[in-house]
Amino acid sequence: MKIAILGLGRMGFNMSKRLIKNGHEVYGYDKDQEKVKLLEREGAKGIRNLSEIAKIIDSPRVVWLMLPSGVITESALEEVSQYLKPGDVVVDGSNGHYKEDKVRESKLKDKGIIYMDAGVSGGIWGYEVGYCTMVGGNKKAFEFIEPILRSLAPKEGYLYCGPSGAGHFVKMIHNGIEYAIMEAYGEGFEILKASEYSEYFKLEEVAHLWNQGSIIRSWLLELLEEAFKKDPELETIQGIVPDSGEARWTVQAAVDLGVSATGIAHSLFKRFQSRQVDVFSDKILAALRKEFGGHAVYKKGNEVRSRTAGAGPVKHADPSEEWKISNMEGN
Repeated sequence: MKIAILGLGRMGFNMSKRLIKNGHEVYGYDKDQEKVKLLEREGAKGIRNLSEIAKIIDSPRVVWLMLPSGVITESALEEVSQYLKPGDVVVDGSNGHYKEDKVRESKLKDKGIIYMDAGVSGGIWGYEVGYCTMVGGNKKAFEFIEPILRSLAPKEGYLYCGPSGAGHFVKMIHNGIEYAIMEAYGEGFEILKASEYSEYFKLEEVAHLWNQGSIIRSWLLELLEEAFKKDPELETIQGIVPDSGEARWTVQAAVDLGVSATGIAHSLFKRFQSRQVDVFSDKILAALRKEFGGHAVYKKGNEVRSRTAGAGPVKHADPSEEWKISNMEGN
């Protein structure tokens, strides 16, 4: 199946490679043309200008956006829609807000273009293990792009979640849960580290042990074991943990719906606190984000907070700006 992928970052590039491996004809575009050239070496066909999409791919076209959510995705949608025809399908694979999806679907529907939202999880490991994909939008369009979804996802790893916004809503909750799980691991290992028994075991040994039949075993725990192997005390990492927006939206949805979500809310507020106080549990969160998503960490020796007794924390950038920086791709 022919598909154009716009955005060849960490996830977009590897998703393209996985589709190529599964026999799809991939057309790749990125403003950084060096990334396009790299993808061409993997077997894709490069797009130098978005206007080429109308010429080289027959209708009904499938255009999949893997870009930072918000303004950048909005701008790309406006530009690419100029070159699409009625019946073409556009999929937004960013960590977008579900309410924005409804507006976009309505706007593109006036042009006959079908808009779909897809929450994508898999991070930098998705090429090997597949991308868990949560899809919202037109049901017939979902069935049309299903061959693509089957190739991207592991077995039983994709789901039609409902009308426009449903895919991003389910992914939003997924990420809120992720925050809470990571916070629980962080707190637990900090207690272990502070205990009188810590001299008798290594934290990586405990992480490994808990993945052998324990009810709290998980891929995150596997990644934490790897992080401890690289840096047993996480000494090279500062416990500064950005938040990419989805947990804020999850907490807001909980408020709107009258649902208690104290675990997720606590994990979000702890990330705010991490920018002021350096504790071991936050180092674990920072290490995990690096392991599953390739997110940057703040290294020791590159201090961004005051360590002077009695001094307040160094003022950080506006959290909304941090959101834009960290929300580069889905995880």
